[in-house]
Amino acid sequence: MTVEIDGLKIHYRDEGSHRDGQPALVLLHGWGANTELFDGIYRLASSRYRVIGPDFPGAGQSEEPAEPMDVDDYVTFVKKFLATVAPEEREIIFLGHSHGGRVLIRLAAGMAGSTADAVSTEPVNTRSGGFSIPKMILVDSAGIVPVKTGEQNRKTARYKRYKAILTKSGIAKLFPGALDALQKKFGSADYAAASPVMRQTMVRVVNTDLTDQMPSVKMPVLLIWGDADTATPIADGKRMEELMPEAGLAVIPGAGHFSFLDNPVLFGRILGSFLEIDNL
Repeated sequence: MTVEIDGLKIHYRDEGSHRDGQPALVLLHGWGANTELFDGIYRLASSRYRVIGPDFPGAGQSEEPAEPMDVDDYVTFVKKFLATVAPEEREIIFLGHSHGGRVLIRLAAGMAGSTADAVSTEPVNTRSGGFSIPKMILVDSAGIVPVKTGEQNRKTARYKRYKAILTKSGIAKLFPGALDALQKKFGSADYAAASPVMRQTMVRVVNTDLTDQMPSVKMPVLLIWGDADTATPIADGKRMEELMPEAGLAVIPGAGHFSFLDNPVLFGRILGSFLEIDNL
């Protein structure tokens, strides 16, 4: 399915239906991923919930934004998307993986941009597009900026030194692709694979630390983490559990950053229990 949000064609899935008055369930995917990776969660939850998941702008089958986005822009996108495809929903449970978790933390903390109404975690109001968040799930979530290792700091210093040489010598003007090649060489695989606008977006979002906002996330939060996750290590999950007043951490042994794919059976049991799904 597709919908237009701010002139961009956005792909999304909308499956299942409400049962027993349950809220909708909205899935927010991670960086470089798409909502299709949540296929197992759609199958699990759609028997009891209406399950909705967009491909973020520039991801999956959705069109790329014209300008780089920051975390607040993603929050605004989520609000506009839901106001368009699900304006009747008054309670929404969110699940966010990795970057989707980062967006969700900002959303739940009420730190959205000014383009859309703030999200309430209290009983629902009657404002157009308003909804409450009774509870949420963060899976191997981003939101804590990692402390760089000595090698990472040295790599950053080398990049800055080479960039200065290219810029000051005029080589960057003569060969416009030189800086791009340098960025690809020193960036991560995700960075190298991204387009220029998405690279700028990536830099903005990965450098956003949300630890100061986590105490404001006061609804029940299920944290699901793979203890072999190297992208967002288990220490981040433990820190989030400490900072969020109503958070609880469930650890999946041996799973990595995509714990819902690495051990779908255990993940499904944990998620199904939290969502009170009785068809496990």
